[in-house]
Amino acid sequence: MTGSGALLVVGDVVTDVVARHRTPLAPATDTAAAIRTLPGGAGANVACWAACSGCPDVRLLARVGTDAADWHDRALREAGVRPLLVHDPEAPTASVIALVGADAERTFLTDSGAALRLAPEDWSAELLAGVARVHLSGYLFFADVSRATAGRVLRDARAAGVPVSVDPASAGFLAGLGAEPFLAAVGGAECLLPNADEARLLTGRTDPGEAAATLSRRVPLVAVTLGAGGAVLAAKGRVTARLPAPAARPVDSTGAGDAFTGAFLAARLAGADPADAVAAGCRAGATAVTRVGGRP
Repeated sequence: MTGSGALLVVGDVVTDVVARHRTPLAPATDTAAAIRTLPGGAGANVACWAACSGCPDVRLLARVGTDAADWHDRALREAGVRPLLVHDPEAPTASVIALVGADAERTFLTDSGAALRLAPEDWSAELLAGVARVHLSGYLFFADVSRATAGRVLRDARAAGVPVSVDPASAGFLAGLGAEPFLAAVGGAECLLPNADEARLLTGRTDPGEAAATLSRRVPLVAVTLGAGGAVLAAKGRVTARLPAPAARPVDSTGAGDAFTGAFLAARLAGADPADAVAAGCRAGATAVTRVGGRP
């Protein structure tokens, strides 16, 4: 779908604590690190990168705790995103500790908090008014309540003729849920945006191109991100393009996949074909790794 209309992201808002350490972690003692507390969350990051990439109307539905709701609301608005935040009276805002080594690779410690408590009653089909594309953060599929909500969003969007994309989000959580339950849950999506590890888990194929082609028999359009290797695009059971990533000097890989997704979706909404949208995503991902945190 091309032309005007909003992007609605349904996903997660997270408080990120990013700890960058130049030396390996030293067990049972101190390791020097540069530590920053930043707004994050896969869904929120995607929304911010889409706005940064030129999408004029980006909306985000997510659930947050009252502890940090105002801070996150303000950060989203400053990034050009319209927040639709549900305040959870019981659970705190989700939080992540991101341990980032000298190679810029990150390891997450995740407390999902309010994020995966996004409930069906938090959703209304009226939220699709003016929306041309919906994106679902894959984290929603890893808890019963939020998975039910994601399913309702998918069904209502399909009924309204609005295409839906999904980012599987986490190889670790995906392994716990299982490939077939996840693929069944995202049935009806128009586009799937896994990284290479997630694509491998979903298909059992070690080659990213083969994995992308296999997945595109279940979901019409698939783009598998390969980090510094760019991305591979597949449709209708075959690879249609392989796109390189621009060279970059990485500092922190947190949010690079979210940057890809946000720029990809902004390009698609602006009328770009899938290959050009993937190229835009690769450029944004290369930019993202040169800065600390998951937002533009």
